[in-house]
Amino acid sequence: MTAMSQSPSLEDEQVVSFARLALDSIVREFPNKPGQVYTGPESAVVPREIHPVFYGSFDWHSSVHGHWMLVRLLKTQPNSSIEAEIRTLLHTQLNADALLVEAAYFDEKQNKGFERMYGWAWLLQLAHELHTFEDDDAKIWAAHLKPLEDQVVALLLGYLPRLSHPIRTGVHPDTAFAFGMELDYARAVGNKELEQALVAKVLSFYQDDVNYPVQYEPSGEDFFSAGLNEADLMRRVLTQQEYVAWLDAFFPGLADGAMGRVLTPTQVSDVTDGRLVHLAGLNLSRGWTLEGIVSALPDGDQRKDVLQAAAIAHRKVGLEYVFSGHFEGEHWLASFAIYLVTQAGITQG
Repeated sequence: MTAMSQSPSLEDEQVVSFARLALDSIVREFPNKPGQVYTGPESAVVPREIHPVFYGSFDWHSSVHGHWMLVRLLKTQPNSSIEAEIRTLLHTQLNADALLVEAAYFDEKQNKGFERMYGWAWLLQLAHELHTFEDDDAKIWAAHLKPLEDQVVALLLGYLPRLSHPIRTGVHPDTAFAFGMELDYARAVGNKELEQALVAKVLSFYQDDVNYPVQYEPSGEDFFSAGLNEADLMRRVLTQQEYVAWLDAFFPGLADGAMGRVLTPTQVSDVTDGRLVHLAGLNLSRGWTLEGIVSALPDGDQRKDVLQAAAIAHRKVGLEYVFSGHFEGEHWLASFAIYLVTQAGITQG
């Protein structure tokens, strides 16, 4: 599926429910988990003074992808009953002066690694969404975001040559996840320098990987499958023939469903625990990576049925946790859900 017009339509009630989580969360300053380095007493200020745009949703990256989700809903679900409210809030949030402050934050030496690379990936996903949205408001917001976007791109280009090994984990630092979003952004905006740097790094890190240890997943606080993130990433850089062969070696048991617990949805024992509820996100991110892998395989590949069945199961279980009534999950899970159900990582434009 490549045309954005093929993105699934949601019922208006669903759009309102998802949007409401982000609308309420991104303007909620507390509770808050700041990620900056304190350099002295003057650093001890409230989040909104440091980040006048992305101060809510508990942490910076969740705020960023909350904003992304609202743009994505405007773009893929037009004329919803909550559209005017979304636009009003985004006009307030994505203003030029405040975004200049966000960009300047990264000028300080101690802040150059802030949100590297999970938050960077979501920021570029937001930029990607705006740049490819034929909408007058989106063009204004994209122009306002540009200084921060350029700052992150420069930081990323400076970081890639220094990153000597992939980071393989089920939480924020996973490089395969970030590379996927960053590569989609680079291609969408025509940044050949960034695209080439990313592709070279992806191939050097992952092209020779074989026999992924599926038995080690999941860990108890994962919201990603490092293995599925990698497989979803590699479809972006290999030809179909190359990818089929790579996947044979990477997941040799896939055709037979011999994947440990990777294809089995997880349950959350306590949705009020901010770390344990990560497993709800794991179901959603597994869902989109499974669908991404399916999209890259040729017709008749017997692995497609196995993967699609697992994707459906993960979607069902994952969506059940989004509206828990508890901020620990609700400040971020809706973004994961919308990334999955609108096929953001597969559709282009």
